Amino acid sequence: MREEGALKHDDLRQRTKNFALRIIRMYGVLPKTTEAQVLGKQILRSGTAIGANYREAYRARSDAEFVAKIGDCLKELDETAYWLELLGEAGIVSAIRLGDLADETDQLIAIFTTIAKRIRGRRRNEG
Repeated sequence: MREEGALKHDDLRQRTKNFALRIIRMYGVLPKTTEAQVLGKQILRSGTAIGANYREAYRARSDAEFVAKIGDCLKELDETAYWLELLGEAGIVSAIRLGDLADETDQLIAIFTTIAKRIRGRRRNEG
């Protein structure tokens, strides 16, 4: 079971890193308008913070610390979803081009929500 958890961790670690790389590449091709650059810098910060926070979560010293860091991942994901919406609705990037990133954001939100609920449930059952 421990090995299975490590494999899932490695998969999610790589997935959040790949997500950050996609955000970086998207930022690099944004128009050089003030609006695009301001929104781009916001999404660059939030979209790359997810993987860093997940790495910190995995090194947590307690379940409470782990859940708190997973909460930080969720906060950054929600913020990233917001910036993606603004980029699309402002007409800076077409909704079609943002579709895959928005879908991956939603999937990561679901994954991190499940992880947090599972740990909280385990803590309740132990206590």
